[in-house]
Amino acid sequence: MALLEFYGAECAHCMKMMPTIDRLIKEGIAIEKLETWHDEANAEKLAEYDRGLCGGVPFFYNTESKHWICGEADKETLRKWAKGDKV
Repeated sequence: MALLEFYGAECAHCMKMMPTIDRLIKEGIAIEKLETWHDEANAEKLAEYDRGLCGGVPFFYNTESKHWICGEADKETLRKWAKGDKV
């Protein structure tokens, strides 16, 4: 299973989410952070997983449950998503 966070380096919403994501990572939740605005390979990966679900960043995708989150989310919502719960 992979927990993916797609973000843009200059995205205000993404930057607002970074402290929460970093806290979850420190707590042991393995979230892979993928910058898409300056990394073409990550942008292609975003398109592969997004498939028109969100159309932008931040975008969170759980490869096991196939659940996703579009935009900003609070810590508890992200925990549920990481466990595979639909949010």
